[in-house]
Amino acid sequence: MILKRNFNPIKVLGYVWRELLYAGAIASLAYVLVSVFKLAYLAFPFAVVGILGTALAIFLGFRNNSSYSRWWEARQLWGGIVNSSRVLARLIVTFTDSHAHQPNYEQARSEKFKKSLVYKQIAWAHALRLHLRRQDDWQDLQSFLSEEEFAELAKAQNKPNYLQMMMGRQVYKAMADGTLGGFDSFQMEGQLVSLANFQGGCERIKNTPMLTQYDFFTRVFILIFITLLPFSIVEAFKTAPYLVVPFTMLIGFVFVTINKVGVVNENPFENKIQDVPMTAICVEIERDLLETLGETNLPAKAEPKEGFLF
Repeated sequence: MILKRNFNPIKVLGYVWRELLYAGAIASLAYVLVSVFKLAYLAFPFAVVGILGTALAIFLGFRNNSSYSRWWEARQLWGGIVNSSRVLARLIVTFTDSHAHQPNYEQARSEKFKKSLVYKQIAWAHALRLHLRRQDDWQDLQSFLSEEEFAELAKAQNKPNYLQMMMGRQVYKAMADGTLGGFDSFQMEGQLVSLANFQGGCERIKNTPMLTQYDFFTRVFILIFITLLPFSIVEAFKTAPYLVVPFTMLIGFVFVTINKVGVVNENPFENKIQDVPMTAICVEIERDLLETLGETNLPAKAEPKEGFLF
């Protein structure tokens, strides 16, 4: 996630240099043909390009709005994951401790259950992060699972989903041996369902790209606009016609940059600077859940690096 207010101009140009180069080349051609070789018939009224530019601006606005909606939905889903993780951890601890007065209560068994299940929820958050970014750093989960559990998880294709199944099994085993009782499992299951829905929402965004026609036709329309623009404004610079080149590049830069902003926001789970900061969110979940268990050795809070939070 981008936190800084200003960008390095060199890095910005790295995204749009091809389009700017084309704009400069076509503007230079218009200057030579119309102003140097006096082919005045190649110049046409600005109204033509003005109408095209207006339509293009509307198209870009719609696409950027759709792209931001995808990014914001992704951030809301992870906000829900944070909340449900906290609630689930609280239920695990309070429900388990509430049975301390029961005859079959075993403190060692209950403490082991609490730690194991809360650790699995932490592992689930990290696993979902890796799953969405299509990374394979699964060793990050080893500290939260036993050797047997990690070996079992390693064989799974959808590791976050499999972790939820492991958690579900553990909850109902705890119901059977008296660690939990009553309707404890129903409320825990409700939070597991919420987490499964959040995962499904993230996977939907990840696996459903923006419609290809938006990307294709936006690029086509921008290319047409930049091609026609210098031929419609070259006569406006009668005293200094060479200015058509920088002004074409400037106007082209605005439209191309607006398009690029929409493009980069379409995919919020790619581990890039515009990404939803899943690593920082997972660290926040880990800190909160460990604190729920009463642990004090917490991981350091994620901090922005050079204005970016990952």
